[in-house]
Amino acid sequence: MRTNQTKHIFLLVIVGFLLASCVSPQIITVEVTATPAPTTVPTSSPTPPWPTEDWRYASPESLGMDSNVLVELLKSIENREIDIDALIVARNGSIVLDATVFPFSIFPDARHEVFSCTKSVLSILIGIAIDKYYIEGVDQPVLSFFPEKSVANLDARKEIMTLEHLLTMTTGLACNDSYIYGWDGLHKMWASPDWVQFMLDMPMAGDPGSYFKYCNGASFLLSAILQEATGVSAFEFAQKHLFTPLGISDVVWESNPQGISIGYSELELRPKDMAKIGYLYLNDGIWDGEQIVSSTWVQDSTQKHIPGTLQEWYGYQWWVDESGIYMALGYGGQYIIVVPEEGLVVVFVSDLAEEDFYIPDQFLDRYILPSIKSSDPLPEDSRATTLLRLYRLALQDR
Repeated sequence: MRTNQTKHIFLLVIVGFLLASCVSPQIITVEVTATPAPTTVPTSSPTPPWPTEDWRYASPESLGMDSNVLVELLKSIENREIDIDALIVARNGSIVLDATVFPFSIFPDARHEVFSCTKSVLSILIGIAIDKYYIEGVDQPVLSFFPEKSVANLDARKEIMTLEHLLTMTTGLACNDSYIYGWDGLHKMWASPDWVQFMLDMPMAGDPGSYFKYCNGASFLLSAILQEATGVSAFEFAQKHLFTPLGISDVVWESNPQGISIGYSELELRPKDMAKIGYLYLNDGIWDGEQIVSSTWVQDSTQKHIPGTLQEWYGYQWWVDESGIYMALGYGGQYIIVVPEEGLVVVFVSDLAEEDFYIPDQFLDRYILPSIKSSDPLPEDSRATTLLRLYRLALQDR
């Protein structure tokens, strides 16, 4: 077990002592100086606190959230020993909860592979490329980007397959490369000498746009298209037009043997930088006064385009639920969740088994959303704030 019994006893003694004798919060703050108390920031600032250099911190109550409910969230992670490595909850541009779990807490700012959250980042890059006229639009046929390629299994259906069909996973291709098929198609693509050719030669199984079928190769084609259109890899394009403006510098994105960024996965980001991606979309593509990607693209890419699988709907490489909450999802429980109506961005970095994949989704519904009580500040709750710090410490040492 990863739980340390001595630490648990210490935590219970401290919590019991606090609740029984109402110990002064100042004393407890001294006891937990290893984890500095977040700085409360006002919510009435006329402009968002852009986290280009670093995120600002606020108490949950200062942003209308109840620390007691968030304590229950951390208790659940601790008591159930759930394999969540890091959790960030940010509202109105400030972090109200930043928890890292041992052993990830040893290096809390380390990168983490985000798996298929990569797809949502790639979607942003496609939007930027359209905004900058490198790509005409989502109706452009896929084959038009590769005029030098001789394509096998060519028919009328493949000829009308567009960029939008790749974005919405409605290609009509006979693509069997997801976990449902044991990633069989991915293994075959990896073994091929030309990944682009492999995808373009794939037979058609249906009409483009008629049904959803998750296809990692479709996202790889998006990366290849971006490289064809711009003359640089998706990673290089992102460095200039997305990562640098957002202050994201510690990032890795692997390429395939042909030098094309692997568009469906292999991106590594810090959890706080994952939150920046969500915050960019929360602000309709604006970052510190600069329109990084058009608000039209943000809206279009998070629309309910086609019924999905992991969530009710699928947009342009973003998952969308029935209420309009949208998210980037990755294998093992990587989540970037945006709740526009509440000004909320939530990040989970995890190592979850397949049967536990939806635990972050459940935590959102059971704890994080219910913790929001108001759009105005609540009275500070020093006892709950102290408990929140103590449980954060407990998770760091688990």
